[in-house]
Amino acid sequence: MRLQGKSAIVTGAGSGFGEGIAMRFAAEGAQVLVADINLEGAERVAAVCGGVAQRVDVADGASVEAMVAAAQAGFGKIDILVNNAGVTHLPGFMEEVSEADFDRVFAVNCKSVYLTARALVPAMKAAGAGAILNVASTAGVSPRPKLNWYNSSKGWMNTATRAMAVELAPFGVRVNAINPVAGDTPLLASFMGEDSPEIRAKFLSTIPLGRFSTPEDMANAALYLCSDEASMVTGVCMQVDGGRCI
Repeated sequence: MRLQGKSAIVTGAGSGFGEGIAMRFAAEGAQVLVADINLEGAERVAAVCGGVAQRVDVADGASVEAMVAAAQAGFGKIDILVNNAGVTHLPGFMEEVSEADFDRVFAVNCKSVYLTARALVPAMKAAGAGAILNVASTAGVSPRPKLNWYNSSKGWMNTATRAMAVELAPFGVRVNAINPVAGDTPLLASFMGEDSPEIRAKFLSTIPLGRFSTPEDMANAALYLCSDEASMVTGVCMQVDGGRCI
């Protein structure tokens, strides 16, 4: 019960890594707002873990404000924010990615971090405590070809994590990131362009430990970074990648 008495918002928690993080946080005693643009997915996860489901479009300011207000009304306070929601564009040469896809990637992966900070940081500052975790990617550390703008958005996320950590440290608020390698989640097919045994084998060949990330892998790292055990850890962008970035 390492999160006993704490409350958390996890975005993109209706599937994949976010689902794993929400489930683990709840198992460790936290009250969890399971937020996702797919309300059906959020409701499914919330029903299993005993959390509260909330539909959110993390790229829309009003939607993010409503999510935070719902969590504050339901829990009274918010101790932990996990910015997990993310999207990618299909693999392609950088000049061939459409402007609409570029805008969507940066709105969901980058603007969302600004919007959640704008909505939640004032309360964390007032409380003198809080933990924010950004789910970035090894793509932001060691970029893959033909995912240029996704790579860039995750590199932005890592830099934002460090900048937020420095600014918020005097207020008792910690900010960290995790950098997963590709996982067998709904986004995997988009990263690969197509899902076939041959393409999967090619991806796996770049991971020294020889397997994809799992939601449980991300949940374990997230639990540590968001718990009081990591009270001296801020500004860290932890690679949870099976050695991919070595």
